Amino acid sequence: MIRSLPVSVDVLIIGGGLAGSLAAWRLATLRPELQVRLIEAGNRLGGNHTWSFHDTDLAPEARAWLAPLIVGSWPRHEVRFPKGRRVLSGGYASITSSRVHDVIAHTLGERIQFDTSALPVDATSVTLASGVVTHAGLVIDARGDWPVRMPVGWQTFLGQDLELEVDHGIEAPILMDATVPQRGGFRFIYVLPWSARRVLVEDTLYADTPVVDRAACRQAIATYVRQRGWRVRQPLGEESGALPIPLGGRGEAFWPDRTVRIGVRAGLFHPTTGYSLADAVATAELLARMDLRDVNGVYHTMRQTALRAWRNRRFFRLLNRLLFRAADPGQRRGVLEQFYQRPEEVIARFYAARLSWFDQCRLLTGRPPVPVTRALAQLRAERS
Repeated sequence: MIRSLPVSVDVLIIGGGLAGSLAAWRLATLRPELQVRLIEAGNRLGGNHTWSFHDTDLAPEARAWLAPLIVGSWPRHEVRFPKGRRVLSGGYASITSSRVHDVIAHTLGERIQFDTSALPVDATSVTLASGVVTHAGLVIDARGDWPVRMPVGWQTFLGQDLELEVDHGIEAPILMDATVPQRGGFRFIYVLPWSARRVLVEDTLYADTPVVDRAACRQAIATYVRQRGWRVRQPLGEESGALPIPLGGRGEAFWPDRTVRIGVRAGLFHPTTGYSLADAVATAELLARMDLRDVNGVYHTMRQTALRAWRNRRFFRLLNRLLFRAADPGQRRGVLEQFYQRPEEVIARFYAARLSWFDQCRLLTGRPPVPVTRALAQLRAERS
């Protein structure tokens, strides 16, 4: 039986994915005077996902409060391409949906309502699946589904969490092992070594459609594991998904009405990598500092924050167009291989979405690994 929510709360968050869960957790921690409620359509927070970040993506104080969610951290990471392997000194860390649920659900307790779908009606009310309209001082839409129509490519993935019979010998995450066959687009294997005998192996594809070919992904993972001489004792879990990689479009498309939005719903994610954790952390911190009883003020602040990020990340959508429109599917690996020849500090700023104008010029210098005429065509202004 589904519990009834209070008729009125101060803050009602729809969606218990990463952005919604972090926002609710931060508000419950720093703003205990507020009545905060979180509505989640499923029976757990976070769904079934792994989120990662580079140490340079977050300020030390942000990482400190996120620490209870971190299940793995490493002082370096590496990439592998046909021309060679490169180990980068930047630290890397990951959190999982299971840890998000265990920590945040315990903190929020009765302030969460699971197995309940809802749609925002306006900035201060929602309609539950039962048809009941619930009012709040402020409604925040944190649902994670892609909400707009604009040109996109896709990053599709399927990962398996595996317990092995023997040590795998991997000391640091492999963010891209692009030495694998390039079928269907830019394809690579992503590896997170949780422990000596437990590892996440993920088949990732930058593709033109959001379809996840599960059979092909599982076969690619099995081949990768076998070629490295690893023997699987037992599979521990599987996750899959498709992340939109925007090629253009206007940030205003995420804001069709006056409902406050966060996360993917607001366009707050890295346009090229799809990483969303840093934006979710920043949003949670911003909300915790605001006067949430000023609905108009919250709306304008969040909207301007999201639109500013969208404008500032225009260069990344240009890179996406070079990857998806200027390069044939079989050439896409060359675009990333060339990128990873850049200085480490440029790569770090790329992942943090903080490229300087000088960085951007450096990334565009030299002969592009795609036809020049196609590359020049993508330098024109974005189209909606």
